[in-house]
Parts: sequence; C-alpha cells; structure tokens
Amino acid sequence: MELHIDNILKDLEKDDFQAYLLTKFTNVEYISNYKPTSFAFCFIKENPVIYASGMDMEIANRDSTIEVKKYESYEVMIEELKKEGIMNLAIEPSLPFSTYIKFRDDFEIDSKTYIDKQRMIKTPQEIEKITKATEIAQKSFLQLDILNNSGTEKEVAFDLVRNMIENGASKESFDTIVTSGAESSLPHAIPQNKLLQQPILIDWGAIFDSYCSDNTRTMVYTERQQEIWDIVAEAHDKSIKAIKPGLKCCEIDKVARDIIKDYDYGDKFIHSTGHSLGLDIHETPGFSMRDETIIEKGMVITVEPGIYLEGEFGVRLEDTVAVSKKGNVIGDLPLRI
Repeated sequence: MELHIDNILKDLEKDDFQAYLLTKFTNVEYISNYKPTSFAFCFIKENPVIYASGMDMEIANRDSTIEVKKYESYEVMIEELKKEGIMNLAIEPSLPFSTYIKFRDDFEIDSKTYIDKQRMIKTPQEIEKITKATEIAQKSFLQLDILNNSGTEKEVAFDLVRNMIENGASKESFDTIVTSGAESSLPHAIPQNKLLQQPILIDWGAIFDSYCSDNTRTMVYTERQQEIWDIVAEAHDKSIKAIKPGLKCCEIDKVARDIIKDYDYGDKFIHSTGHSLGLDIHETPGFSMRDETIIEKGMVITVEPGIYLEGEFGVRLEDTVAVSKKGNVIGDLPLRI
C-alpha cells in the first residue's frame, strides 16, 4: 500500500498537483486497508490522511495503514489543507458532484485517473484473493442441482449465494443472474419466480477478502442452442488464447467480435468482450472496441462473449484471465456443464 501511495505521489508531482482526494470506498480501502462503512475522505499527499466518520473510528484506527482523523466538517478539512499550503487538488473521476462543490471555491481542481491506473496492475497477493474467490464460486456452482431443471430461477440464485457464503465468501460480488428460456437473451436478466426453462444461463461471482470473481455458464439442450453455444465457445477460447502483454485491449475484443461476425451474428453480440475486476466487479481496462490500453502483466480481465437472439434465447460464456506471458485462466470450471 505504501508503494501505491508512492506511485500516485509521483503522478501528482509530474502534473504539479499537491493532493489527491478519494472518497470511493474501494479506493480508500486500496490505499489504506480500511474499508469505510459510512463515508471517508482520503487525501493522498506527502503526509496522507483519512477523515473518517465517527461511526468508523474504531475500525479505521484498527485497519488503516495511514493516519486517521475524525471528520468534523468540510470547513475543518479545507482549513487544514490550506494551512499546509495546498492550493490545487486532483480528484478521482467518480467523486460525487455534491462533494466537488464543497472544495471548488478553495482549490484549483481537476479530475485524474491516477487511482484507476494504479489499480489496473494486480499484485500477486491480489491475484491470489481473486483466485480464491473464483474457486469458491465455482465449487458452489457445481453443488447446484440445475442439471435436473429443478426449482425456480429465484430458488437457484438463492441456493448459489448460500453455497458461496457457506464455502467462505463474504457475499456475492454482484446480483446473481439466473435466467432461462427466452429471457436468457437479456444480458442483465433478473431471476424470476418461474421454473427453469431451456437454455439456462447463470452469471455469478463471490467476494473473498474484499476481492471479486466473475463467471458465466450457459447450459443448452437443443441443436439450435448448441449451434450458438459452439460459436460463443470458439470466440471465448480464441480470445483467451490471443491475450498477451503488448497488445491493445481492443485487439482482443476484435478477435471475439470477428469470429461472431463471421457466423453472421455480429449484431447479436451487444456488449464488450470483457472487463477488469478486483475490489470492484467492474474496473479498467476492458476488452472493448474503444479501449486502446496496452495489456500488461498483472492485469486481470474477464472474457465473456455472447450472442443474444431476442425472443428466443441467449448464450454467454465467461472466465477471468490473469495476464502473464500468456493469459492464464483463473479457476478450472469446464465450459460444458
């Protein structure tokens, strides 16, 4: 965490900023090991400090690797910053506007992605946590009795979340998607109180020690469904095989998109090929048409091509890749269940 701060301080110095304000919970946790439960203002500067809510002081003092002060008011924070001679302030891009307006009259302010750039490269310890989260999620999935088409979508989603918690997850990493039949053509479908139909698409993940996992599997039953599944599997496998440091993220998206387009389903692939994950389920960079970020060792990015046939069904397959010399898939869940 000290290294994270040092790297951001170098960015601040290069751009002639004196401090960097973070309020997003996962950004504060990334920098300090303290995860706010109410609110917090983290200022990265030569002597970094977090102003924490009174409700959080016990856990902040226990967990934080940097100085913690009890929040009193915006006026007190601003006055203390000005006493240090701070005249300009970089802010995280996600800073709420309501917070920005409290500081804009006292400092020159600009939005900077220093924290996003820092979080793109995972440490070996972070990758270990993502791997453990993935193992928990995959084990929990295999414990389901979905092959017998038993239960409703809501019941299966509930059982999967319960399994993940029983297997060591703190919670699900996003709202678990269990969808079937025609509704599987909706990428972000919400589980319904209906018996499972065919095909069955499940998108799920676990959180272990604050880090997320993400997988998707689709179980198909007819020749037509199998045809689409085979196309998506080809796009999935060849995209993963193509991942290596030095390429642009958009080049991996193109691999998946071109394969699906070659089968005349290009307009049915309606989202990007993947996204990074870590403390958040969606981080940068991502395998999208517009992301020209250079792939580097230590990035952790999902690969999730899909084909969605409105009114019929959808197929998506997703795994997470830790980038080394070649992309290494995290976990060992088979594509075909």
